[in-house]
Amino acid sequence: MYDDAGAGAAAGIGAGMLILYLVLAIFYFIVMWKIFVKAGKPGWGVIIPIYNIILMLEITSRPTWWIVLWIFFFPIMVIIFCFDLAKAFGRSGGFGVGLWILGFIFFPILAFGKAEYQQVQQQPTNA
Repeated sequence: MYDDAGAGAAAGIGAGMLILYLVLAIFYFIVMWKIFVKAGKPGWGVIIPIYNIILMLEITSRPTWWIVLWIFFFPIMVIIFCFDLAKAFGRSGGFGVGLWILGFIFFPILAFGKAEYQQVQQQPTNA
């Protein structure tokens, strides 16, 4: 009635996808760790939820209260973060677009390339 070969194949595919996910997650932890260290922040901060967002805000010279914006407007904040991160490492807006759209290519370039962190000051807002 049931096909055991199909169940085995499904389990194999599931296990393969899990392994791929874990490899990619570890790779991105390493990449972000390297970016944090380049910016003078503790690399281990990448694995602590919320704290990693605070560190990213510090790297991009954004106020800490922006964490509220991260929570409520995550997709928009990711775009802003990509452009701010490119700027913080002396890269152009085009590189920011690359971080946003092709992050799997541009984040490792930023992490392992020659880009150096440059402390940037954001323009004050009239809030």
